[in-house]
Formats: sequence, C-alpha cells, structure tokens
Amino acid sequence: MTELLRTAADLHARARVGRRAVVMTMGALHEGHATLVRTARDLAGPDGEVVVTVFVNPLQFGAAEDLDRYPRTLDADVELAGRSGADVVFAPSVDEVYPGGEPQVRISAGPMGERLEGASRPGHFDGMLTVVAKLLHLTRPDLALYGQKDAQQLALIRRMARDLNFGVDIVGVPTVREEDGLALSSRNRYLSPSERRTALALSQALFAGRDRHAAQEALRARAREVPATHARAEALSALGESRAAADAHAVAKALPQPGDGEETRRASYGAPSAVRAAARLVLDDAARLTPPLALDYLALVDPADFTEIDDDFTGEAVLAVAARVGTTRLIDNIPLTFGAAS
Repeated sequence: MTELLRTAADLHARARVGRRAVVMTMGALHEGHATLVRTARDLAGPDGEVVVTVFVNPLQFGAAEDLDRYPRTLDADVELAGRSGADVVFAPSVDEVYPGGEPQVRISAGPMGERLEGASRPGHFDGMLTVVAKLLHLTRPDLALYGQKDAQQLALIRRMARDLNFGVDIVGVPTVREEDGLALSSRNRYLSPSERRTALALSQALFAGRDRHAAQEALRARAREVPATHARAEALSALGESRAAADAHAVAKALPQPGDGEETRRASYGAPSAVRAAARLVLDDAARLTPPLALDYLALVDPADFTEIDDDFTGEAVLAVAARVGTTRLIDNIPLTFGAAS
C-alpha cells in the first residue's frame, strides 16, 4: 500500500533497501506522470523504493500566473501513484519546504534560464531549481526522473546536478501524448472543446517540422548513395516523366554541388531553416482559428544551452513551441538530429 508522508523526518525514518527513485510533481497527476512512476519502478527494481513528491511550488509562479488556480487533487494523486508502482507519496506543506518563509538564498539558472521559457516567465527557472535542489536534499534519492516535455527544465536540472555535484542520476523520460497528439499536461483540463482543437496545432507544428526534417535527411542519404545528376533530371523531364524528374531534381540538390556558393551549400545541407518554416506554417494557420492560437515562441535550439542553431549545425537539437489558447499556456517539443551521417 502506498504511504502518504508529510514531513522529511517521516521519510528519513523509513528503512532503505536498494535504490531510491524520485519523481517530482506538482500534483494533478495524469498518464504522463504514471509513465514516469512506472519507469522509476523499473529502474529502482523490486528491492528499491519509488517516492513521488507532490508540491505546488510558489516560487515557480509569477505574479500573473495561476498558482491559486492550479489543480490540487491529492487523494486521486495518491491512488494513481500507487497503481503505477510508488511506495511513498511525499506531500510536504509550504512550511515544511520553506520553514523560514521564502528562501533568501536561491539557485540561479544562469543565462540558459533566461531564454525561451525563462524570457516568457522571468524567475521561473530560479524558483524551479531552488525547489528541485530542496527536494533532492529532502528525499535523498539515487536517481530522479523528469519528463522530456519540459525540455528546458530537464536540461537545467541536469546542468545543476553536474555543476553543483549532486550525487544523483538525472533521468529523462519521453513525452506522453494523447491519441490526437496533444502532449499530456495538467493544464489540458482548462481547455474547452474548441480551445483543445486549436491547441492541437502545437503538436501538429512539431510533427510538420519533424516530417520536413525526415524528408530532407532521406534525400541527403539518397544523394550519397545514388548517382543523381541535373542532366538525368532534365532527360526525364524531356521524356514526360514529370514525377520521376522532380524526384531526380530533389535528389540532385540534396547535397552541395561543386561550384555552389557558401549560402547555397549551407541551405542544401542544413535543414533547420526548412524545419522552422514547416512548423511555422501550421502555427500561422492556427492563429486564424476560432479561438486563435497566440504564439509565444517557436525555436530550434541546441539542448546544451538552448540557443538557436544555424543551418550548418550537426548533432542533437530540440524543436520547441509555446503558445496560449484562451487563458491556458501550453508548451511542447520534440528532439531532432541533424547531419547524423556525412
């Protein structure tokens, strides 16, 4: 049976055998959280322990944000956590986490915490890192799991653990989506049926960018393997083979050609600008819906520091989007890899 504990002293009094895995939440648990808990159960093993924290952190909410509105469903949270494999739900009060009031000393997220989400929500990541550090100390885990839907948050937690020598493994778990593609979020419950239809544009834009990226990578792969020249494309066109000619043209252009200028070479090699453009088309259409989608940002960034990537970038990247539908602000992202082969 899952035990509900309110104080760190009670949590520390538990006998520990095996590894302790922690899943940090602000409550209002859903299937995305359940996936985190099940993953934690697998990683901790049958002899380990899974602790789910439920704490709505006031430091993460700005003056105009929804702290009071944020859903609090502790009984249902304990039930879902237990079904998913949690041994303990640790639900401390604000006084337990911040016994002297708001802390005078806080963790700074640094420059990475001022970009994207940090620019839209000043101070948010400082508050997030401060409470994560506090909860890591209070729960004393061997590993802690976080969802990749909050990609910038995950990157900052990993950076904090590395820079400040936290003795804990930080594990990212892939985003869980509903059948229509919308990323699971506690804030989805705020959406009306019409707002939810508009909100689907976030995931649809990401998928459009992903598909454009996949098509470009496939063309580059074919261009490396198949002798495809502009002369062949022109010959096919002369024979009336329009579809084959168009395909041959695309393959011929997928890799830089001798004599191409630097700008042409960059555009043909690097898909980032095309990925952004494909995603932007979907978001522009959604801005004309009723109700409309109000875009905050669309970014294609290096996950090491969350700066925008150039068209000659190679390696792992994150395509991220944030927007407001009605009064609800939503975020989403997908990982992409550029120039996997040369």
